[in-house]
Amino acid sequence: MRIVGVIPSRWGSTRFPGKSLHPILGKPLVAWVIAAARRARLLQDVVVATDDVRIVAAVAGTGARAVLTRPDHPSGTDRVAEAAQPADDDIVINIQGDEPLMDPAIVDALAQALLDNPGWSMVTAVCPITTMRDLEARSVVKVVVDRDDTALYFSRLPIPCTRDGQPDLTSGLYLRHIGIYGYRGAFLKRLVQELPCPLERAESLEQLRAMYLGGRIGVIRTDHAGVGVDTPEDVGYVEAAMRKAGMA
Repeated sequence: MRIVGVIPSRWGSTRFPGKSLHPILGKPLVAWVIAAARRARLLQDVVVATDDVRIVAAVAGTGARAVLTRPDHPSGTDRVAEAAQPADDDIVINIQGDEPLMDPAIVDALAQALLDNPGWSMVTAVCPITTMRDLEARSVVKVVVDRDDTALYFSRLPIPCTRDGQPDLTSGLYLRHIGIYGYRGAFLKRLVQELPCPLERAESLEQLRAMYLGGRIGVIRTDHAGVGVDTPEDVGYVEAAMRKAGMA
């Protein structure tokens, strides 16, 4: 068994083409993400899965290895599966390629959760929702969990629904999904062989395909949603956060 972290890094980002190589405090974005991933204690390998030779060249000398994948993958999960080529008992952590402030402890927590919980096919992370704006935003994915922190459902709408009155955001019921995943190798391979299910198409959420197939998704709690680079306008904000964190 091996534990591998894979960073999907596509050149053709819809909102920010080439963002993986955009300089953040003088260094390509992907290099910051690699540096954070390499601080995770449990990862035995860090791989950048990309469709572009320019990103492959930028990964050289960072301590990670790059894998040039097919250009026509429908999702980052498919790109991760091709790059990882996992054995059935491997653990694969899908690390977002646009978060230079990623906490390596979350990567370790995801890997450890799969080691400790054989009934989970996948794991992911959540943090509390603290504002009505986030609860109502369709860009913020919500998740409901059972008593063992296994996901029951993910949605872009506010869940659980408060039938009477206003939602109590101090209750611990309202959780924001953070898009970092850990997979068992066997389940990852099964997942990418299946077509999107009706729930996935309706919500535009890949994790619903996993649940539709009967996969159990464990949830790890953290306090912070993370800071990502989605558009060029985010660069200044992220650089300020990195300076505040002592990274410059």
